[in-house]
Amino acid sequence: MTRQPKYSRSPSPSAVGMPVLGRRSVLRGMLAAGAVTALPSLTACGGGSGGGDTTTLSFGSNETGSVFAEQRQAMADAFTEASGTDVALNAVDHNTFQENISTYLQGNADDVFTWFAGYRMRFFAEQGLIGDVSDVWPLEGVPDSFKQASTGNDGKQYFVPQQYYPWAVFYRKSVFEENGYTVPTTLDQLVDLCEGMRDDGLVPFAFGDKDGWPAMGTFDMINMRVNGFDFHIRLMSGEEAWNGPEVKAVFETWRDLMPFHQTDSLGRTWQEAAQTLQRRESGLYVLGTFLNEQFPDDEDDLDLFTFPEIDPAIGATAIDAPIDGFCMSADPDNPEAAREFLAFLASAEAAAAAETTGLPFISASDTADTSGYSALQKKSAELVGQAEHIAQFLDRDTRPDFASTVIIPSLQAFISDPDDIDDLVESIESQKQSIFVD
Repeated sequence: MTRQPKYSRSPSPSAVGMPVLGRRSVLRGMLAAGAVTALPSLTACGGGSGGGDTTTLSFGSNETGSVFAEQRQAMADAFTEASGTDVALNAVDHNTFQENISTYLQGNADDVFTWFAGYRMRFFAEQGLIGDVSDVWPLEGVPDSFKQASTGNDGKQYFVPQQYYPWAVFYRKSVFEENGYTVPTTLDQLVDLCEGMRDDGLVPFAFGDKDGWPAMGTFDMINMRVNGFDFHIRLMSGEEAWNGPEVKAVFETWRDLMPFHQTDSLGRTWQEAAQTLQRRESGLYVLGTFLNEQFPDDEDDLDLFTFPEIDPAIGATAIDAPIDGFCMSADPDNPEAAREFLAFLASAEAAAAAETTGLPFISASDTADTSGYSALQKKSAELVGQAEHIAQFLDRDTRPDFASTVIIPSLQAFISDPDDIDDLVESIESQKQSIFVD
């Protein structure tokens, strides 16, 4: 049976992932996830006012009434058990949290709260609305690529990562074995593989962009291979021109690969595209590891590789791996406890507490116990661990309004007519100029 969750934008790691097959026993007897009360609005429990209750740490969470809320409570309980500091969880439903985040941060934000790495973190850091947590770093077991994703424009850290999932090129191991295919490491090898798959009656790339955001992953991959990670981040931040030769080269490369993609993709959801990979009708799929939702009975046949190198001078060391984690209020009531809690949230102990809830989870810390991970989880962790640079996915690395009102329709226009690149990039740049204003 297939599962079809609906996402209006790229899904959060806390909403998708690989189920953990085994649960930790080390904390099972110690933890009891408390009931989480949904609050009617995004109001802190007392953090951020500079003069509240300093014996209790307030913890803002963007999930209610689900296993994800239980996970946050379990981690809070584990921290209390270890430190003696009480943690008051302020759980608000996801949409309310997202829609009111600016007001929340400008008002009475909790000492620690859930948020995202990348542009969405840097945006509020630059406004002075979240706290500098550089002194929490380095974090044991958390690689430098995650630190880079946690760093603001001023070079300071404002974020602590906890979990993630990578985007990659997925395939069925059995299809590769039956046809003698090998994993490509260069663009030429990828094209040869696609031609071979087409000759064998397969559609090389499954592709579905009905929801608008899946195609962003392909753009990200190609841009980071053609122009490099630094250019990609500057482009997402509005600092590079969309109508320059660099971005044109991205669309030209993608145009050359488009004949290997499923046609009529704008009428197909990512789940429907994934099902063609599941049925062995297509051979490859660029997506996040939540793809496994469409393989409930044969996930073990799924494997992945990083998008191949295009320019040898740039290589293939940058990937998309959206990261969920935590920030600190700009003015926490309990700054010392907040920093201790943040360090704990990135630890193997917090990962163990989270997994007592059975949450889909890949820890940002390579010291976390992975004995219960599936083969796909382990391969995902290995892929991210080898990456030198981690992007957060297009709609997290740029302004949300730019991603939704400009990039989604522009990429869908490109998919419909991949030959009209000049007009496309001129249109994107013109609209960018009206959105990225000082």
